[in-house]
Amino acid sequence: MENAMLIYNPSSGDELAGEYYLDITEAIEQKGYQLEVRETEKSGDATVFAADACRQMFDLVVAVGGDGTINEVINGLAEQRHQPLFTFIPFGTVNDFARAIGMPMDPDKAIAYLKEADTEQRVDIGKVNDHYFVNVIAVGAIAEATYDVSPEQKTRFGALSYYIEGAKKVTENNSYPIRLTLPHQEIEEQAFLVIIGMTNSIAGFEKLSLEAELDDGLMHVFIVKELKGLDIVRIISSAMTGTFSEQDQVIYIKTNYARLSSKVKLHTNIDGDEGEDLPIELNVLKKHIRLLRCHEK
Repeated sequence: MENAMLIYNPSSGDELAGEYYLDITEAIEQKGYQLEVRETEKSGDATVFAADACRQMFDLVVAVGGDGTINEVINGLAEQRHQPLFTFIPFGTVNDFARAIGMPMDPDKAIAYLKEADTEQRVDIGKVNDHYFVNVIAVGAIAEATYDVSPEQKTRFGALSYYIEGAKKVTENNSYPIRLTLPHQEIEEQAFLVIIGMTNSIAGFEKLSLEAELDDGLMHVFIVKELKGLDIVRIISSAMTGTFSEQDQVIYIKTNYARLSSKVKLHTNIDGDEGEDLPIELNVLKKHIRLLRCHEK
């Protein structure tokens, strides 16, 4: 019998995940797996558990949690000699990776998706210095604003809580000097925001990066220049309509390598959580993760 590890964040979804615990474990066992459950208690646990699953030659890893939990699991699976199949049940605030693969946000439907999942797809991840990311890296005041979102705000407003805090920073319109070094090009710009995306879903905007594919081997980099007056309204609107990359205030680049630096101290937001400061070096690990998903009809 094949074995599976369930990496379970009991606090995800305002502890809603606990209500579905039995349904999730039954769904995994019904697929024919002998199940071992690991429950996270603190930051970093999911990475340790996923690395254990690789060393112990597990066949499947299932994560229950939000984008932060998925990021931790990916950091445990990446560049391991043995890598299990991976899938998850989304219980986060934004759930970008779930949106990117077409997984339902509703818990019951997501569990039904898990039961039907029968197809392996190799998907890209990004490497940032010595760590990994699956969705997005953002740099700028609007990215740092997400650190100010409290658990209570997430519970009450969901993804909207991030937009509320971000809107406060938009009106301040702070910009910073950045340098983006590419294989055959170097860009220096006064930037309001830098976004480096791996998928089409970024911060809940599913049309922000329309050209992005799960296995295209590319990062999709957006440099938002200084904004003035109605530029702010146009930029926000374009993020919802799929014309973000076409805006005059946006520089759009596709690449498999980049180095991002600045003359001032800037923080990163990596997959929704606080990351390391600039400079950062970025690479794509093409078709690196073995994702278990439903066959596209």
